Amino acid sequence: MAKNDLQRSITTATARKLATTTKTPPQMGAITPRLLLKLLPWVQADSGTYRVNRTKVELKKAERIEIEFYDGVPAFKASSFRRIPLFSHIEENIVNRLAKKFEVKEIPLGEYLIKEGKDNQKFFIVAQGQAEIYSKGPHGENLRIALLSEGEYFGEADLLSDKASSVTVKSVTNGVYFILSSSELESIINDVPNFREEFQKAVDDHLRLRATVNTHGEKHIDLLSGHEEDNVIPETYIDYEDSPREYSLNTVQTVVRVHTRVTDLYNNPHNQLEQQMRLSIESVRERQEWELINSPHFGLLNSVEPGYRISTRYGSPTPDDLDELLSLVWKNPSFFIAHPRAIAAFERECTWRGVPPETTLIFGTPVILWRGVPVIPSDKLEIKGQYLTNRGVGTTEIILIRIGEKEQGVVGLHQTGIPGEIAPSLSARLMGLDKFGVASYLLTKYFSLAALTDDAIAVLENVEVGFYHNYQHRNVIEK
Repeated sequence: MAKNDLQRSITTATARKLATTTKTPPQMGAITPRLLLKLLPWVQADSGTYRVNRTKVELKKAERIEIEFYDGVPAFKASSFRRIPLFSHIEENIVNRLAKKFEVKEIPLGEYLIKEGKDNQKFFIVAQGQAEIYSKGPHGENLRIALLSEGEYFGEADLLSDKASSVTVKSVTNGVYFILSSSELESIINDVPNFREEFQKAVDDHLRLRATVNTHGEKHIDLLSGHEEDNVIPETYIDYEDSPREYSLNTVQTVVRVHTRVTDLYNNPHNQLEQQMRLSIESVRERQEWELINSPHFGLLNSVEPGYRISTRYGSPTPDDLDELLSLVWKNPSFFIAHPRAIAAFERECTWRGVPPETTLIFGTPVILWRGVPVIPSDKLEIKGQYLTNRGVGTTEIILIRIGEKEQGVVGLHQTGIPGEIAPSLSARLMGLDKFGVASYLLTKYFSLAALTDDAIAVLENVEVGFYHNYQHRNVIEK
């Protein structure tokens, strides 16, 4: 206001001192849509325990070899070598001899470990990096058989064969490998009496067992089909697991403390106890979603069987990679789960290929679809190796699951009707007042998660989120 101007009214700044401000409830940036909690079917777990009964698996799927690094040098324990089904029944001293014969080699990007029709078969374990196995198709094209990553292996069943390899193995990243050649195996054969016969018997027994089970390792059921009369009807039975897995409910707890003076005097316009409880419950539910994905005991990432773990071929998640996931969880897949940055990386790959995914709304949140399957965002899938800015390079995973008991999928576990329940399987109980007049409330959330069959979950690993395409039209503009 100019010095010569007379004040004609009370100023707005002064008037605000008599006005009542409009106040929002406390806001929290950590609150997310938590679509996983909303989409999971929740099953009542009486007595806090849920048992998953399965048919007996006669032939277990191969587990990955656990690789350890000592001063940058990879190694594995001979005991973990017995995770390979072929070696699980061979004498321990022979397994130890085999484990010591492996040679550690660094193989650069693009180099061949084995060439089809030229090299003899080798048994190798991937210590670091990725290797692609392919064979020539009938029309001369390279057909990919497998993409192996850390801890996976190939060629153990053909070590005694004198024939040239029927596949080509090529390193698609700079990698480190444990390699056992036929010549190294010969030295063991010469030192150990009857080793060749014992090893060949183990191979034959393994192949014979594989012929008696289905793709899930379960025993074939003897059946008769046809119109002929007087045929003997086969007899059969279905065996069950001897030690079925049981899931106990996990707990997330906290104690909310509020001074009685606060709740007595400062409850207008917002109830202080109600807001303290609301924000605490939001935090409990955020932690619940994190546990459902990452818990070492029951989380999705740690419930995936080795045969349902695959790796990206180029780092960035491509439509081909998600299609590969769908080929694993093909029986009524429900949804993918991915970090928002992984979803952005996938959308960049779709844009690059000219196949932008469709979008739909789930509980009011827009999500993309791939092949009609929703891709659910969740920041609980962590990015490893990123910078402190939270925007650097790094890798993560993408999960695909099938849900529901009837579909033999993934189910959430909880128990309703607990004392002090304020929401399903969530209780709030007054613990009392201390001598300072502070009231304490115990918040407890009971939950867990169970995968009813192995093919209910698959994971895409080594998903790189930091790659961006250099588009051609952009180059023209810059010139």
